[in-house]
Amino acid sequence: MHSSTRVTLPAAFEVTEIDNLALLIANMLERLIAHNDKIPLLPESLTRFHSRTVPNISVLDYLRRIIKWTKVEKSCLLLTLHYVDQICARMPLFTLSSLTCHRFIIASITVCSKGLCDSFCTNALYARVGGIPVPELNVLEREFLLAIDWRLMCTREVLQEYYINLIRTDSSGRFALESEVEDSDMDSVSSRSASPMDAQVRHRPSFSLLGTRESSSVMGDTSTLPTIEQNMAFAALQHSLKKPP
Repeated sequence: MHSSTRVTLPAAFEVTEIDNLALLIANMLERLIAHNDKIPLLPESLTRFHSRTVPNISVLDYLRRIIKWTKVEKSCLLLTLHYVDQICARMPLFTLSSLTCHRFIIASITVCSKGLCDSFCTNALYARVGGIPVPELNVLEREFLLAIDWRLMCTREVLQEYYINLIRTDSSGRFALESEVEDSDMDSVSSRSASPMDAQVRHRPSFSLLGTRESSSVMGDTSTLPTIEQNMAFAALQHSLKKPP
């Protein structure tokens, strides 16, 4: 996609438009779902997050519905990705699929908003928006907290890394990061007067989704959690090992 048709997003997630953030998150989750839906569902993999049938609403429309009626904060949307990484690290058999994604999202938003935000909705409203009964949401809320070991928080830096890498790995190609657009413009100007040696020396680091980070402590834990893309690869490996020789 040509750069002139791309949407330039601000460098900080706090000031980006929430619908653009929903587009980025939905893009990542839908790619993850497309991968995981190819893995056969085993009885031991069933969880409270599994629906009996695939919901008839897309991930993007579901996120937009939640945003509209609950006024969820941007940090809570990004934390959903962090919780995916946390739970997949603690529960290797769990996969985010078309059967689990929607219930996972509403449980994540409910728990995160109630635990970290100054204002939040009642479970009755979260359940109505999420399309599930209140008692079921109550159970999901408890299961979710146990799955993440009650580790609701992470640093602002970790959320910022998720945001940056969502933009860089977005498969639609519709978004560009403001600071990188400016750097690209500066590079194109400076390259006209720079020597070939200068061009060889210049480089810009690239990152996969949360690729490597120096310090991403989660409630005091300094160990690096697997990324979503690493969990996808691990799930594929597990599936291949279960095939008969």
